[in-house]
Amino acid sequence: MTDLNPIERFIYKTLVLTWPLYGLGALYIVGPVIAWLLGGLAVLVMYLGPAVRSDMQATGRIPPVVWAWIVGMFGLLVALWIGHLDWVLGLKLTIKSTIGWAKGWALLALFPLVGAVLPIRRSVLARGQCVIGLWTLILAPAMLAAPYIGLPEKILTSPLKAVGGPGPEYFSVYFFTWDPGSWTPRWQFYAPWSPFAALLGVVMVLFALEERCIKWRSIGIAAGTLMILASKSRMGLVGLVACTVGPRMMPLLLRSWAWHIGAGIAASMAVLGTTVVLAATDAVAAFKGARADSTRVRETLQRIASERWQTEAYWFGHGTVQPGSHAVEYMPIGSHHTWFGLLFVKGMVGLLCLLVPFVWQTLLALKDATTSPRGYLPLGVMMTLTLLSFGENVEIEAYLLWPGLMVLGIHARECADGRRG
Repeated sequence: MTDLNPIERFIYKTLVLTWPLYGLGALYIVGPVIAWLLGGLAVLVMYLGPAVRSDMQATGRIPPVVWAWIVGMFGLLVALWIGHLDWVLGLKLTIKSTIGWAKGWALLALFPLVGAVLPIRRSVLARGQCVIGLWTLILAPAMLAAPYIGLPEKILTSPLKAVGGPGPEYFSVYFFTWDPGSWTPRWQFYAPWSPFAALLGVVMVLFALEERCIKWRSIGIAAGTLMILASKSRMGLVGLVACTVGPRMMPLLLRSWAWHIGAGIAASMAVLGTTVVLAATDAVAAFKGARADSTRVRETLQRIASERWQTEAYWFGHGTVQPGSHAVEYMPIGSHHTWFGLLFVKGMVGLLCLLVPFVWQTLLALKDATTSPRGYLPLGVMMTLTLLSFGENVEIEAYLLWPGLMVLGIHARECADGRRG
């Protein structure tokens, strides 16, 4: 990390300071700030061209898939405005929601733009993630021991919460939290809650696998795995296996012997199919039963969101989430699921605005992963985002997912450069 250009140095130092920034309750502010700063810089260096110093010049034109993210996220803003007009939510709430868009959905366009245009290397992001992992391993003993030696759950809530956000947990610093279902401790590290920490652990492992130095690679993998296990998240355990192994299996699609094995397995299903289906059904039931209350609340939220979207606001949604009842433990309708949340808040138009670039980016990564290891990391990131989207709202967590979003832009640039070459 000695030959960094100014942009890479800024990104690397921001990653290295993740834990100190978390201690200040500032991470929710830092993510959108660096998105808009670097996004503005990307536009500026493209405009100035050769006038910019050589190590900061734009790497080329904006790839088509990044344009799709930009158009899609702007489309979400338009859908938000129309939804607010339809439901007469007032100017004050419209301004507040627009600021929320700038801190959430906009990041899904800005970070891919930054990765595609600015001269940023994957290796810088990978090393930065491994340094976060080192911080995690150093702090882990105190955090893991906290519930057993009488330390409090919450350390502090930062006064920075005055700037506004989805909730105080985004500005709070925790040793651990108690699981209300089993009353056992769970750890969320530098995330606002434990399941999200697990997916951040998956992302850390994905980046660590790209690290060339075995020492840093080992640190990143160990820290990411610890985050997944200590969070006690089912989704994180699935992601650890699927998002790391899945992309590395893609080259088998081009191997004839793999197709022969697949054909043999398919033929054997005529005999073993019923047994396999029953085993899979039991496994799914056990997976859901591991946190039955959580599963029930999420399924109820999804059903209510779907029914109200279809009957009340098909095209542009309700404009904002709405309070839930006791049946969903007062969780907002439109939360805990990106796709049902989009349908409820922004309607079918909003869903398509995310779905098109999301599928496009996934297909780009899938195609590249079959022919080159270059596609492993972006495909793993897209698989992680897919998992996250079925249990969380991606937009309010983009402020911590930005290294992965930036890699999507870097990969789009690499693919575009390969075609031009």
